[in-house]
Amino acid sequence: MNHLVGYLVVGAIAGWLAGKVWQGRGFGFFGNLGVGMIGAFIGGVIFSSIGIYPMGFLGSLVMAFVGAVVLLFVVGLLKGK
Repeated sequence: MNHLVGYLVVGAIAGWLAGKVWQGRGFGFFGNLGVGMIGAFIGGVIFSSIGIYPMGFLGSLVMAFVGAVVLLFVVGLLKGK
């Protein structure tokens, strides 16, 4: 149960940070959570493919943030912005 709460916290923070960097505001709690959780998956794929395995809360947050920014970049390309 503690791991689930940790994943949700990391996802929400990473989504919020990515929203701040990408468009200057967040997406609301559930939007931030969704962007962060999907970003964590994307970041995990990217990091593991280049041989980086983050450890701890900060490492997971960085990985999820990078993945969330990549997600927002790809969505922006698909939307034509």
